[in-house]
Amino acid sequence: FVWGVWSLLYVNWSGVCKELKFPARTPKPPSPSDFLDKLMGRTSGYDARIRPNFKGPPVNVTCNLFINSFGSITETTMDYRLNVFLRQQWNDPRLAYKEYPDDSLDLDPSMLDSIWKPDLFFANEKGASFHEVTTDNKLLRIFQNGNVLYSIRLTLILSCPMDLKNFPMDSQVCTMQLESFGYTMNDLVFDWLDIGPVQVADDLMLPQFVLKEEKGHGYCTKHYNTGMFTCIEVKFYLERQMGYYLIQMYIPSLLTVILSWVSFWINMDAAPARVGLGITTVLTMTTQSSGSRASLPKVSYVKAIDIWMAVCLLFVFAALLEYAAVNFVSRQHKEFFRLRKRRLREQQRQSGLFFNSFGLSMATAAVPEMDATPVFADLPPGLGFYEIRRRFVDRAKRIDTVSRAAFPLSFLMFNVLYWLTYKVLRHEDMINIVHSEP
Repeated sequence: FVWGVWSLLYVNWSGVCKELKFPARTPKPPSPSDFLDKLMGRTSGYDARIRPNFKGPPVNVTCNLFINSFGSITETTMDYRLNVFLRQQWNDPRLAYKEYPDDSLDLDPSMLDSIWKPDLFFANEKGASFHEVTTDNKLLRIFQNGNVLYSIRLTLILSCPMDLKNFPMDSQVCTMQLESFGYTMNDLVFDWLDIGPVQVADDLMLPQFVLKEEKGHGYCTKHYNTGMFTCIEVKFYLERQMGYYLIQMYIPSLLTVILSWVSFWINMDAAPARVGLGITTVLTMTTQSSGSRASLPKVSYVKAIDIWMAVCLLFVFAALLEYAAVNFVSRQHKEFFRLRKRRLREQQRQSGLFFNSFGLSMATAAVPEMDATPVFADLPPGLGFYEIRRRFVDRAKRIDTVSRAAFPLSFLMFNVLYWLTYKVLRHEDMINIVHSEP
């Protein structure tokens, strides 16, 4: 009986085992170290000195930038400083894999020495530095199909030729050019990423400029004696904020000009007060004009700030000369009486020469005619000392009265023309130029 039961169980278990199909054992994936050695190590046969598709089509490298910080735009050296994440992507068929289950591999930056990389450089670079705190700020990612993502953080100082004719109401266009140094376009081609080629940090702020949202990115292929080299560029449109210059230069110089007009309300006899005020305003304007040029390059053309400072200096200098004219006119009565005394002396000398008709005629011809002098032409004869003096003092006061209206009106007209030209007309011309660029 026992034997029969065991026989029945064996038959049933055999049938169940035949119907069940156990999965085959999958091979264990290689260790990361063995996989990397096989992919790009010494045993792989990979040569980092040879570009992908050697002797074949050029390697297409897609680039994009992330602007982390943008600042330190210097007019004297005409350059700007920025911190960027530079990302490059290309395909290297030799790095394609299937043995490892992950879709992509994030590798240590030290592995960059084991693979081929594009020889990208910045054509208008004046200085650059890598970041190594706390480790090298580099990223290397390899995908299953052989695509390579290489990202690096850089601080760059790039040249930016500036046109300062409208300074400080100017807008500048600063360029960044990325170029291949050793590979011609037969071997290497740079392209911008289709979506978001140039990205900017949300909290990015500049002290003096506003970075426009539009950024012109395009191509700048270079032709040298050694061949044609791929080049891509991006243009940053910067508009200067003139708040600093309005507070530090325009308003102080405006107040200095207005201060010089106080002289027109001071009595003309207070010569020390009027002369001191005129000289003080002239020296102040000279100092302000020198300070406005201290932070600017020595360019040969005239800037907007130069025109403003020159006209302000001209107005305060004219106010000083106005007092010189007032003082001169107010003292002309003394010249009038001096000429009158001279004429009387000449007439007395003529009475002694009446026996000599020739001498009499010569003496008469030498007598000056006061009425022929323009200053005295409208004075009626026979006026007393005080009346004549009052006439000349009134003329001097009339100059002050006219200056009180003429100087402010002239300066107001200059302001209208100045701000209309530089803040409206030339600003619109700059906007049109920016939008017309490809």
